[in-house]
Amino acid sequence: MTKFEKIIIGISGSSHSLVHALMLTFPSLIPIIQKEYNVGLDTLGFVVSISALLFGLGAIPAGWLDRYLGGKKLMIIYQLGSSLSALVVAFSPNFTIMVAGLSFIGLFCSIYHPTGLTLISQSINKVSKGMAVHGMFGSLGSAFGPLLAVSLAGLISWRASYFVLGILNAILALITFINIPNKTQIINNQPKKSNRKTNKTALIYYFITNSFLGMAYYGFTTFMPIHLSENTFNFLPEISHNMKAGLFPTIVFLAGMIGALLGGKIGDKFDKRISFMIIILLNIPVFFLVGITSNITLIICSIMLGIIYFSNQPIGNTLVSEFSDNQNRGFIYGLGFFISFGIGSFAAGLSGVIAVNYGVSIVFPVLGILLFPGLIFSYLMYRSSLQND
Repeated sequence: MTKFEKIIIGISGSSHSLVHALMLTFPSLIPIIQKEYNVGLDTLGFVVSISALLFGLGAIPAGWLDRYLGGKKLMIIYQLGSSLSALVVAFSPNFTIMVAGLSFIGLFCSIYHPTGLTLISQSINKVSKGMAVHGMFGSLGSAFGPLLAVSLAGLISWRASYFVLGILNAILALITFINIPNKTQIINNQPKKSNRKTNKTALIYYFITNSFLGMAYYGFTTFMPIHLSENTFNFLPEISHNMKAGLFPTIVFLAGMIGALLGGKIGDKFDKRISFMIIILLNIPVFFLVGITSNITLIICSIMLGIIYFSNQPIGNTLVSEFSDNQNRGFIYGLGFFISFGIGSFAAGLSGVIAVNYGVSIVFPVLGILLFPGLIFSYLMYRSSLQND
């Protein structure tokens, strides 16, 4: 990997870590915030949905703007905007201002994925490997965010985690400004990739598949912290529920780093389309197991879920680059991200309603059921992509 490629991976990976740390800090704080503001899980689920919807919705204009502003400017806009939004949450005087700050975090963080994924797909020679490393950074942030949140909540206040993440993103903006060249230099410094015709049918089926994966993602990331804290009563009982809500999801997301690495290797060695289908199929029984187990068995099943679920991401992101042409790559990544995470965000609110009426444990089998149509559409994606072989 060249020095230029290492800079791209380093900055995009760090940005990816902070995106997921910001987006997953709130779910780990739900038990604390629920008590402080005396609100229900359904209300907090819809708070996650609002932020997550903007997280997906903003990706469409961000992907379109990539062609005109370039990755460097958009990356800095994300970093500074999310930094200020995190500080709004940290200093929010009431529940309404907190929700507004969380919403703006989702909006500014939405800029990252189409920007970062386009940079990697156009600037790294081994795209699957680049996507795997990128995915590992994201899983690291997903693990770091909840652990930081509950640790600082215990030591100082739940607001302290948003303050720290806001400062880290401001520092990263300065690093990005100094180290990433402008868009023209990036293109000129890299060997030109061959343009391929966009396979619209395969992309449509991929996007539909990914919408179901997005629903599963938001459902389990929102309610896994409280599920693990409530159903591990005989496992490490000396640890408080609040600490478990941060520690155990951290273990799961660290396992996601293994999944991202495996996904990259699988994508390099086997047919990505078939691998993608198999990964979706394997997720279904594991979601059911997470819902019906407890204590150490629940921890083991949750780790399995982390490995299996996150192995889909480097493969899926590489499939988008293979189904699309270079010129419209940023917009296509943005559209795909909106479909996956924007539409998928409604699962957080739906899961909250299920949790209130039937219990948090029931959320996970429901998410497994939601992946059945995703499996069907992934097969249709495979069939429609054969015409380009």
